[in-house]
Amino acid sequence: MKRLSIGKLRGLQQITDPVGVFNMCAIDHRGSLRQLICQEEEEACDRAMIDFKLELCSHLAPYASAVLLDPIYGAAQCISHGVIPKSSGLLVSLEATGYTGDGESRRTRLLEGWSVAKIKRMGASAVKLLLYYRPDLHKLAAEQLDTVNAVARDCIEHDIPFLVEALSYPVGDEVSNTGLFAEHKAGLVIATAGDIAGLPIDILKTEFPADLRYNANESELIEHCRKLDAASPVPWVVLSAGVDYDLFRRQVEIACQAGASGFLVGRAIWQEAVAIENVHQRSRYLTTVTVDRLKELNEITGKYAVPWYRKLGLSADELANVSDDWYLKY
Repeated sequence: MKRLSIGKLRGLQQITDPVGVFNMCAIDHRGSLRQLICQEEEEACDRAMIDFKLELCSHLAPYASAVLLDPIYGAAQCISHGVIPKSSGLLVSLEATGYTGDGESRRTRLLEGWSVAKIKRMGASAVKLLLYYRPDLHKLAAEQLDTVNAVARDCIEHDIPFLVEALSYPVGDEVSNTGLFAEHKAGLVIATAGDIAGLPIDILKTEFPADLRYNANESELIEHCRKLDAASPVPWVVLSAGVDYDLFRRQVEIACQAGASGFLVGRAIWQEAVAIENVHQRSRYLTTVTVDRLKELNEITGKYAVPWYRKLGLSADELANVSDDWYLKY
């Protein structure tokens, strides 16, 4: 049984729904989104990025337990425009966009001038770090885990939940052979979960442990997810990685049946809206199709997902032992 501090408990309560499930929306995209929406000059592109995130957040946040935003184009702007309702938590990214190193040796960088302390100070509910990770590249993996540990220490100091998003990537023959990478996917994702979730983090945001384009066997997919669940001692949520919505919906259902505590979805529910140039048509699309997708995912997690506290062996009515003098030791 894992016991959490009061600050981490409160943050987890803020980013989950009333029963303790994560129904979260990712709107922290930077480089990938910029390529999709920007053909203008730098200043105009920055404005377009901010406006699109404000639009997404205003439509989706009321139906999400939390929203994930970046510090450059989204977090402060969405707060200042009042588009994050009090019912939704806020996660903020810590990493810089992209990575250092080449495509087969990716190193996560922290955003210069940004910190866990600032994320806490702005009133956010949790910290998110994206981590490129290959468990079989041992030296590089150790460096990446050092980064996770350093951030985890800061999150403990500032008593705020820490979510790590782990992404695998192809190396060697996998780069030109997508089928080979798909064949290795389950092993990579499960081993990554064991390495990262064993550190002092609070939530693991993970890829689905299979590529459904190559493996549609539901019993095998559920077994992969059960192995992932066994490898992670902390609550885990499935990420969308830009797949189409129908595919992601299936991933969420399978993952939650096997132990996941919810999802953190991005482009899978809103990516088509990027191509809609007419403001009114885009707003109508977000209000109908995109919101309906999010509601459907919420229904799936409500039926199958494991509340985060249950994963930790805690009871909903007593998440921590609180002594009379707790405030003196806090």
